[in-house]
Amino acid sequence: MKQSETTSLVAERGKWGYTWPLWTTLLLHLLAVFLFTAGFLLTRTELPHRSHCSDVSHSPCLSSNNGSCWTKPAANRLVLVVLDALRFDFVAPSTFFAESKPWMDRLQVLKNVASARPLSARIFKAIADPPTTSLQRLKGLTTGGLPTFVDVGNSFGAPAIVEDNFINQLVLNGKKVVMMGDDTWTQLFPHHFERSYPYPSFNVKDLHTVDNGCIDHLLPSLYEEDWDVLIAHFLGVDHAGHIFGVDSAPMIEKLEQYNTILERVIEVLENQSGPGKSHENTLLVVMGDHGQTLNGDHGGGSAEEVETAIFAMSFKKPISSVPPEFDSCSCQLDLDGKNVCVSSMQQLDFAVTVSALLGIPFPYGSIGHINPELYALGADSWNLDASQKLSESDIWMQNYANALCINSWQVKRYVDAYSASSAVGFSNDDLSRIASVYAQAENHWSHSTKKLLLDIQNDSDTLVPALKRQIDAYFKFLTTVSELARSKWTEFDLKMMGTGIGIMLISLIFQFLTILRANKQHGETLSSSGNSWVITGSVFTFFLLGIRACSFLSNSYILEEGKVANFLLSTSGIVALRQSVIKGKALIESIGFLILSTFCRFVIEVGLSKQAATSAFMKDYTSWIVNIASGLVVWDYAAEVVPMLALILLAAWLYNVTSGSFFDWPWKYVILGTILSYVLIIVHWITDSNKFGVALMAESIGRNYIPRIVYAIALGQLLLLGFGQLFMKNCLDYKANLVAKTTAMLSAWSSTVILLSGKQGPMVAFASIVGGALSFCTLSLYKISITCCIILQIHFWHGFTYATNICGLAMILTFRSQFHEHQTSCSLAKKYVFSHFFPGYFIMKFVDIEGGKQGPHRSFSILQWSLSATCLFFCSGHWYACNFQGVHLMASAMVLHL
Repeated sequence: MKQSETTSLVAERGKWGYTWPLWTTLLLHLLAVFLFTAGFLLTRTELPHRSHCSDVSHSPCLSSNNGSCWTKPAANRLVLVVLDALRFDFVAPSTFFAESKPWMDRLQVLKNVASARPLSARIFKAIADPPTTSLQRLKGLTTGGLPTFVDVGNSFGAPAIVEDNFINQLVLNGKKVVMMGDDTWTQLFPHHFERSYPYPSFNVKDLHTVDNGCIDHLLPSLYEEDWDVLIAHFLGVDHAGHIFGVDSAPMIEKLEQYNTILERVIEVLENQSGPGKSHENTLLVVMGDHGQTLNGDHGGGSAEEVETAIFAMSFKKPISSVPPEFDSCSCQLDLDGKNVCVSSMQQLDFAVTVSALLGIPFPYGSIGHINPELYALGADSWNLDASQKLSESDIWMQNYANALCINSWQVKRYVDAYSASSAVGFSNDDLSRIASVYAQAENHWSHSTKKLLLDIQNDSDTLVPALKRQIDAYFKFLTTVSELARSKWTEFDLKMMGTGIGIMLISLIFQFLTILRANKQHGETLSSSGNSWVITGSVFTFFLLGIRACSFLSNSYILEEGKVANFLLSTSGIVALRQSVIKGKALIESIGFLILSTFCRFVIEVGLSKQAATSAFMKDYTSWIVNIASGLVVWDYAAEVVPMLALILLAAWLYNVTSGSFFDWPWKYVILGTILSYVLIIVHWITDSNKFGVALMAESIGRNYIPRIVYAIALGQLLLLGFGQLFMKNCLDYKANLVAKTTAMLSAWSSTVILLSGKQGPMVAFASIVGGALSFCTLSLYKISITCCIILQIHFWHGFTYATNICGLAMILTFRSQFHEHQTSCSLAKKYVFSHFFPGYFIMKFVDIEGGKQGPHRSFSILQWSLSATCLFFCSGHWYACNFQGVHLMASAMVLHL
């Protein structure tokens, strides 16, 4: 009777009367997302222009008289050693810091050389601009620009750089470049290297392949003369930080290994630096692209992430000293009583400074300024004019002022071109300010400084004060441009972000009022007994969601996010347990879920500790399970063997699946491909481990080629899944077809995810299987569909979690009405589905989405699902990508209100 009244009411009011609130909510959400992302994902237009030697003739600056390009070259060759994720305190003496740490004073050779040769070797604290991911930092180092946050998605698939850059200028001006190490360089510069020895950088579990490749080629290349610039990019410190943390034995071992390598490099260069030898005029630069936190994470803008180090050394006699006005160094005694000085510079200045030292055109889009202290290392390369009564310092200042003139003219040219061609350029007020400051500097140059430089009879008393004023004027202009650029490209628009959040909150209030209106129209009240749990669950959901949303406002929240998410999950589990006791349903499942969430808490702690027995995090933990396990000798062997056994069991379950009538072509062959991948992964782990003493194959094959074979198999499986359906007859009903397709799809993805997640992957999956197998008898096909979606969460906690939230929820909403009508027994489905690996049955029961009229409100369930996936993500130990959890929450919140 009530249903007929509702139908007549719908007919009376019309469809639009019930759908307009949904459309209004959708429009509000779209507007909120647009405004928020417009303020968060700052963009910058990349210009395709290039600098050329002839361009400098259009500047007001003095041209070179010795046939060089823009500036007088101060070095003929450059050795650039990049130590990925090199923290500043890895290089600077421990006496520069309030507290000494175990990882300090490991790169002894750099501070010893800087102390023994203070005029020809310098240590710099280099400040990077966020985002501090490797790809964006390499872009910034070579272009002299500011890559924006919108480029972060390219960190795992680097496209070739479109903008003009330091490497491109080397090649255009006849310089030969040799590269070895991180293969990101060959992706950014695919056709620029005379010779290259790239090694895969994606596998963070591998600490040695890239570094060993660099070592094999670096020292022999120093004796060769077929290059002008040599680049060696080491990755061991970065990977050790990601896996073990900064305070760990593998990290210290890597730093000590680097110290030995750098000692040998410096020794070779010094032996070959005599008159007429190959390294007579070579500049050595050892630098990091970014820093890292104590947990080995980077990508943001904290001090630990942006502070890195640069060590530069010239093998010729430099000038006596840099004028004190341009010297930023501070000095202290190290533990050995040696005086060590450390200067500071911006990474933004690296590209233009090195270009000036090598005498090549500056990158077109560079906005940095030539660093005076680094530029001074090549001062001895300029021959003094006997007719001038000037000191070495004065000659250096002349060349430096002219180089800054070219530098400022080039930056002004870029600002004008960028503003003319980009819709997201500088405002008119910004352009007026830039033009005014540049006009002041140029007028001083044209009417005063340039005339003094052309008059060779001027002495130091007349020339030096004018040069200092000119340098100050150029500094003011270049600083103005860099500050404005940072405000446009590296700082969030808080007003737009706040407006977006405000509109999202308004949409939530609008939805709540819409629900009240709908209940009133249908004669229902929120206080009715049937809806009591709906109201309780909804209020509690918004309470937890509010706590989690506010937590993201903290810069350091990511350090504890895994524990907080697990706490919120366990709290919601207690609420669900109370509801189970009241209703007398799913009591065992609720208790089991709380036990599993407690287990997850300990796994998260292991993930946070990065499995490093020497980590400071392990020392501070009070969890008795973790501390006992870390003290057992057999733990090291168990950590190697148990994941392999878990993977063997997974393969056995998969093989059992293929014997069922559910799985015919192509699903059976997809699963057999996964079993083969599991076997290859086990061989890869055995080859990579030093615990077994068994050499199944060459180490290089086991480390490099097996992962590629696994990736190739996964690609073939996905193609088979995609195109196989075109040539098969669908003989299964929609229920069995869903189970078969989902299982095959998950098995195809699982090998790649397990390989990337390391030996914790099969352990988490296996633990989830055990939880699911305990209660499979009560599983309905409707709940199987939900579990299928939860598998997507569990197997894709490494970055893929956020995308699968949308896919999984869409699957649930798509099949919800169908499965709600078919709550029948599916023993065949249960047998083969749970004989495979449907993990998380307790989670599924806990996340049961409106199984009937008495089921909990789905908003509460969706939040629980989101928290479960987040906790599983943190169990892996690779939680540095969680900076983008906000996207995950926003996606879940939007689907929640569908």
